[in-house]
Amino acid sequence: MAPPASLEEKLDKIRSPNLESQKQTAVVLGAVEATLKEQNTAPTPTGYFAALLALLNKKEIAASVIYLLDIVTPFAPQPLLRAKFAQILNLLAPVITEPGADAPLIRPSIGCLESLLLAQDSPAWDLSTKQISPRAAVGGLLELAVDSRPKVRKRAQEALNNVLQNPPPSPALDHPAAAMCAETAKFKLANLADKAAQTRKGKKASEPIHDPDTIHALQLVKTVASASGGWPSRETESLCELLLGIARSGNEHLTVAVFDIFEMIFEGMATDEVASSKLPRLLEIISELRPAANDTQLLPPWIAILSRGYDVSAQVEPEDTFQKLPELFHLVSKFLESESKNIRVSASECLISFMANCIPDQVILDPSVYDEKTLEKIVRVVEGLLAVKYQAAWLETFNVLGAMFDSLRWRAAPFLLGVTRTIGDMRGNDSFTGKQEADEVLGHAIRAMGPEAVLEVLPLNLINPSRGQPGRAWLLPLLRDYTANATLAHFKSDLIPLSELMFQRVLDYGTAEKTMEIKIYETVVHQVWSILPGYCDLPLDIREAFDQPFAEMLANLLYQQVDLRLDICRALKVAVESNQAIASIEDTEEDDLVLQSRVSKAEARRNLDYLGTLAGNFLAVLFNVYSETLPQSRGPILQTINTYLSITPAAELQETFDRVCQMLSDALKESPPTPTEGNSQKAKAQFPSTTHTLMDLVVAMAVHLPRDSFTTLFEIASIVIQREDDPQLQKKAYKLIPRLAESPIGKIALEERHSEMQTLLLASAEKVSGPARRDRLAAIGAMVPFIPDSSLHFIPAILSEVVIGCKEHNERARTTAFDVLVVMGYKLASSRGAVIENSKIPHMPKDAPGAAASIEEYFTMVSAGLAGSTPHMISASITAITRILFEFRESLSQETMADLVQTMDLFLTSNNREIVRSVLGFVKVSVISLPIEMMRPRLQTLIPNLMVWSHEHSGHSRAKVKHIMERMVKRFGFESVNRYCPESDRKLLTNIRKTKERTNKRKAAAKEAKGNEDDISTGKRGGRFESEYDQALYSTDESDSGNSDDETTGKPMRSGRKGGDTYIVEDDDEPLDLLDRNALANISSTKPTKLKRPGRSKAKTDLDGKLILGQDSDDEGAMEIDASGAGEGESAVGAYVAALKGKDVPKRGLRGKIKWSNKGRKGMDDEDDDEDEEMEVDRSTASSIKAKIDQGRGYQKPRGGRGGGRAGKGGIGAGRRGLGEEKRRGPAVRGRVRKPAGSRR
Repeated sequence: MAPPASLEEKLDKIRSPNLESQKQTAVVLGAVEATLKEQNTAPTPTGYFAALLALLNKKEIAASVIYLLDIVTPFAPQPLLRAKFAQILNLLAPVITEPGADAPLIRPSIGCLESLLLAQDSPAWDLSTKQISPRAAVGGLLELAVDSRPKVRKRAQEALNNVLQNPPPSPALDHPAAAMCAETAKFKLANLADKAAQTRKGKKASEPIHDPDTIHALQLVKTVASASGGWPSRETESLCELLLGIARSGNEHLTVAVFDIFEMIFEGMATDEVASSKLPRLLEIISELRPAANDTQLLPPWIAILSRGYDVSAQVEPEDTFQKLPELFHLVSKFLESESKNIRVSASECLISFMANCIPDQVILDPSVYDEKTLEKIVRVVEGLLAVKYQAAWLETFNVLGAMFDSLRWRAAPFLLGVTRTIGDMRGNDSFTGKQEADEVLGHAIRAMGPEAVLEVLPLNLINPSRGQPGRAWLLPLLRDYTANATLAHFKSDLIPLSELMFQRVLDYGTAEKTMEIKIYETVVHQVWSILPGYCDLPLDIREAFDQPFAEMLANLLYQQVDLRLDICRALKVAVESNQAIASIEDTEEDDLVLQSRVSKAEARRNLDYLGTLAGNFLAVLFNVYSETLPQSRGPILQTINTYLSITPAAELQETFDRVCQMLSDALKESPPTPTEGNSQKAKAQFPSTTHTLMDLVVAMAVHLPRDSFTTLFEIASIVIQREDDPQLQKKAYKLIPRLAESPIGKIALEERHSEMQTLLLASAEKVSGPARRDRLAAIGAMVPFIPDSSLHFIPAILSEVVIGCKEHNERARTTAFDVLVVMGYKLASSRGAVIENSKIPHMPKDAPGAAASIEEYFTMVSAGLAGSTPHMISASITAITRILFEFRESLSQETMADLVQTMDLFLTSNNREIVRSVLGFVKVSVISLPIEMMRPRLQTLIPNLMVWSHEHSGHSRAKVKHIMERMVKRFGFESVNRYCPESDRKLLTNIRKTKERTNKRKAAAKEAKGNEDDISTGKRGGRFESEYDQALYSTDESDSGNSDDETTGKPMRSGRKGGDTYIVEDDDEPLDLLDRNALANISSTKPTKLKRPGRSKAKTDLDGKLILGQDSDDEGAMEIDASGAGEGESAVGAYVAALKGKDVPKRGLRGKIKWSNKGRKGMDDEDDDEDEEMEVDRSTASSIKAKIDQGRGYQKPRGGRGGGRAGKGGIGAGRRGLGEEKRRGPAVRGRVRKPAGSRR
């Protein structure tokens, strides 16, 4: 927090005003200072105070004088303020009490009054309110504290709070005016509450209740309560009754304000020992004010207040509060019978709060007999909640039970075993609907009491199930998810035999096709071993249970059961890491056995020592398993290896390392096998070579090795880095340096061997392979911080490679190069003044003069690449300069930055697109981040050169230039940019200005219509970029995020709304099955529409039941083969065209693949979603289209020259005669409908 400003600093701000309204205050201050200078009076707080006091009578400048007095008074001597109290109060009283006084005048008056009251002593506070006294001034503040103007009200409440928190020196702890403030605030609140109640009686229940005056009075009560450390004891009962009555009003704002007041009172009691003596009486009063059991408005807030009160009570008197829990549980649990869900939820949350806050640690660690009896009473109450009459509240009861298990931990057994059995029986009932909630409760029970206690009352019954004992295989996933801090011996005695039995049944089945029963047995085996990581999470008996036979069994499973490797590796890893977490706690802290789950730091260290004796054998097994595992499955094994390397004894670790190094040396000497064609060789190629595997192990062991082994380690690195024939092996070797930088011993080794590592990195620059470039750059970045000031020449020697890395195709390699550039810059900046010996740089003359290390020198080094012989090198140098300029812009001199901008301005005229693309990035960063006064003179040449590339479409140059121009307009103003823009290119600026205006109008309209929805949807845009540099380089203006690119590329604008609508495309016959694996194909982000299909209506019959088929096409009885709109001018041709050319019809794209259109249909009415859409096609146009399609598809004309049109007058609808009618020949009928030739298959 910044220190408070001095008087001179505050007056300096007034002397140079930024607002028109402050100019008069500056004039008054100047006159006061001139008067003090004429009178040869020092400009002290006393001098300012006396001069301003003399001007207080002049009404025309009263506002400015009071404003200055508000600033000066806190610095004036307190004896002076006590002496002038009556005079100042008489002058300020009319201002404060006048109803029409302006807020800008009242607020500084309150500030003056606050400073005066803080300076008063105890005798002054003893005066009555009828005299000119501090109490009378406090009365004025109390009136202003409920003023309708927010700023006045807030300033008065702040002043009251400050005054009450700083009482004058006296034997009493409370402020002399605290009782008066409390009484006045309560009186105002009671009057306003009565008035509001009368107002509500005259309103209908549906009318909204808005009572700002009562809220203001509640804020005043809150202010007094927070400043006084509670509320006076004799006023507590009446205040609680008044607050609870207000909470009953149903106004949520008033209820929240009441909560805040109680919270403030309780918070003051929790931190103040004297105020905490009022707590028992306050809780007793709250309990006595219990509302009716069916009061849905008042009961929830009353329960919440009760919960918070006993939370504070548990902090003050934990033992006494715990003994009251049975009575409280009995009181609150009755409300779970209520029909109101709000009441049930409030009651359950209250009980959860009791369990979370009112159980002392001593009850869990070492309970007395009396504590156990208290727990039994609580459990009896909770067991009663599982009765049928509480069935509606079972879900809330399950939440309470979960909280009880979490609070009591292992002490829950044996008290809650009966509850566990009851929940398990309910869960096993097929008709029970709350299985998920019951599973959560049983999971909490497993985590608290351990799986052994739970399985004792709810056995699995999977080995020999009987009729009366149901199987509980559903417990296995719960054991997997919730087991921790258990006894490993239970897993060995109960679950391993189950796994062996199930696995034997699988083996007995043989190699025949697996049945469902065999698959279930396999699933049980996998679920059993998935529980092992939970048993290994801080077990209580690891030294006894994790014996040699158990370790050998795990080793055999790692070799033989590939499907179980992941679970066993997790178990081995968790066994070490859980104990390391406890052992890493500082020795200065005492053991918290509740938090540490009954395992002390000393116990955890003994466990690690024991596991360290097994580490060597496990590492040998894990090394072998690692070499036999495919690369995509090696991660968990390598993590387990790394964990066990951290606890392996030093001698054993050295021996293992030497053995691995010898194997690696032998593998490197062997010539790589020549791949031959064949299935066997193809199968072996799936596994990495031995050298790759051994190198992975060396990298993993690096951070755990003693210092004596680093010589061998660096020899391995120097050999492997030079092997350019194996890029992957080279890549692994480069990972050694960043890996060593992670450990303290590794850092020391890098500091000691920095010269050797520098030589190695420089010598291997020509042999680095493409895949290893990123890791090489990371190795260089890890080495730079360990370079001493005497070896700074390494930075310019390796700099060109890092600069070229900025143009790598691999994004991660580019990012790493940027990071290395920044690290180098900080290294040179921290070594400022040290000499860089340029003569030691390769390809530099031996007599090259040295240079002083500085950030300017670093920019000179990077800028040397601008003289490169290739455009690629120049472009990379510009990109590198852009990155370090953004990082170190605040450390550079103005001259250096100006030279860089001028140089880039020249490069902007280059004809090479690669160079210009990099320059555009530099220009954008410069426009955004460099000082305005430095960039403004460069606009005259920068803008014309920039606009040349606005006509270039390749590489998105036009879009980039437009973004830069938008940033310029935003930062320098439209007129400044337009002045230097060529006349022919000003259309682009005009477009930018109009786009900005349209965007602002849309935002304003959206803000008026939807409030702050626009702000919510765009509030976290910065999270799209990984760094500030990426945001500066790649981001666009806030206003052009939806239109700049779109207008440039011609793409339609997207909606600014976050997210989008999602639709389910269902079949007409059956609903979509969301569990089907193909269901995702029926989820669409565009509104689904129905295709236009030819419909067939039901044929009409006459009175005798005969079919009527021979009427005209306009007759309703005709059979409709056309679409439903054929009678209105739409023919079968229209439906045919719609089926082939409609928007929703699949089309064949590249290589014959079917493609569906995903474009939204503009102008479609949402109300017509369920109706078939009509395609309005002109009859002649549709006929010509159909003729072309028929011709293309091989349709032939009907024989005899007769037309085959189905939708015309001679179609089926008109040419068929009814049953019993004579044959007739219509003049329009010229033929019959024929199948097209070639339609048969």
